Amino acid sequence: MLAGSGNNVLLADSLEDATPILERKEVGIVLVNVEESKDAIEQLKEIQKENTFGNQYIILISKDPRASGKLVKGIKQGAVDYISAPFSPNLIRSKIEVYKSLFYKDQRIAQLLSNIFPDSILGELSNVGKFSPKRIQNGVVLFTDFVDFSSKAKNIHPLELIKRLEYYFTKFDDIVEKYKLEKIKTIGDAYMALSGVTENMPRPAIRACLAALEIRDFMRNERDIAIAMRKDFWEIRIGLHMGPLVAGIIGSSKFSFDVWGDTVNIASRAEEVTKSGNITITSNIADGIGSYFETIPRGKIDIHKRGGSIEMFYLSKLKGQHSMGGNGLYPSAKLRTICGLASMDFDQMRVNILTRLRSLLPETVVYHDVPHTLNVEKAAIRYAKLEGVDDESILLLRTAALFHDAGYIHSSKDNEDFGIGMAKAMLPNFGYSDIQVDIVERIINCTKKNVEPQDLLEKIMCDADHDYLGRPDYYAIANKLRQEYAQEGRTMTDKEWIMYQLNFLDGVHEYYTETAKNIRNIGKQARIQELRSKLEQTEA
Repeated sequence: MLAGSGNNVLLADSLEDATPILERKEVGIVLVNVEESKDAIEQLKEIQKENTFGNQYIILISKDPRASGKLVKGIKQGAVDYISAPFSPNLIRSKIEVYKSLFYKDQRIAQLLSNIFPDSILGELSNVGKFSPKRIQNGVVLFTDFVDFSSKAKNIHPLELIKRLEYYFTKFDDIVEKYKLEKIKTIGDAYMALSGVTENMPRPAIRACLAALEIRDFMRNERDIAIAMRKDFWEIRIGLHMGPLVAGIIGSSKFSFDVWGDTVNIASRAEEVTKSGNITITSNIADGIGSYFETIPRGKIDIHKRGGSIEMFYLSKLKGQHSMGGNGLYPSAKLRTICGLASMDFDQMRVNILTRLRSLLPETVVYHDVPHTLNVEKAAIRYAKLEGVDDESILLLRTAALFHDAGYIHSSKDNEDFGIGMAKAMLPNFGYSDIQVDIVERIINCTKKNVEPQDLLEKIMCDADHDYLGRPDYYAIANKLRQEYAQEGRTMTDKEWIMYQLNFLDGVHEYYTETAKNIRNIGKQARIQELRSKLEQTEA
């Protein structure tokens, strides 16, 4: 009754069989058959204990009228509802849709909360109901500020001003997240982030400096583009300081996470005295990062209001031996590992390959284009998460998705081999190990015709590549494939095109993962029936 309709139904005969699923996958609704277990309530407790994702609705099922006692007891133990005989398909589907809706709302609320509070604080609030103020001995504070913002704001329409700030701050958010910093707030045109305060990761000062350099270089690139196009541009100042501070939540009805202490004031002063387009760090940071970065001494700078002075430096760039490709721009795989980051720089690789695809793919490639690549990547992420794939494997899967049709830059014939060649040449430059490159090669290779996927990542890749076969937008995408074939000289009549699609959908293609079979097979079968009807009409 629940199969299809977008439901990803997973079956287990016992709690023992269910436990690995619950540990590996985020399961929104758990249905427990109280008749199949001698002690359903104890199993219910175990299921709740094993729920590592903390967001489940447990529903009890029984077709035995004598099980009413178990159902009532189960509700008291934490189940949210029960389904008993006689089973009504419409009622059951309606109930499940209600709890699916609640599950997605819970996810959305959790996402919104994670955007407001650090995960460590949310965990403490969830477990003990409050967050105790924390004293951090060596927290790093990063401030950015736009130069002459007030005067620029006078000449910009308010809506345009907000859009522009959102554009810059969204990019800052991406960079801050990339290096595992924590954004605290924006105050007007100022942006504040922390390192080593809410996360438990090594080398907070190095990670903060890497983020600062990437923000600065992004703004410099924006400036150069604006100058070339004779447009107005914004410039930025960045300041960093490391030292003791106190972190806590204030407010009784509207909560706010913030940090206080002399460290915040000094970081703000470091930003304030920075020249346009530069980064100033204090000696507290410079002393710990000097072997990795090039810095320029500035001497002692007075600290207003507080009094006294502190030695400051301009942060210039990464030293060649610690940067990717020796260019001083992005950290090497070794430095990323030292900082507790993944050795591969997926984000920079993604920007690079997408730029190449956008600039080098021939105009005749209208199906195997950038939107197709992005759709396959999106589908691969979804399938991987539903299949419980770990984070590193998801990045390798996404990498393969980004390269799997890159060969169309060169030719449609043997395009997978050309894409593999591009991946093998490019990926080591972004910190991918030989083993990781081999995995990516294997995943891409499984998209060839007549190649059967062997492991889960390969199966996900194949299903993501053909995800649209079971989606409502199938015909729009399939028509793009027909146009591309026509550009290659493979023209077909309407009848031939229908028969070509039917042969592939009904005779060649199959979904491999349990997830794809659950959420796409019904849609695919609907396309087959529709195409058969069209074929009958053409033959009438």
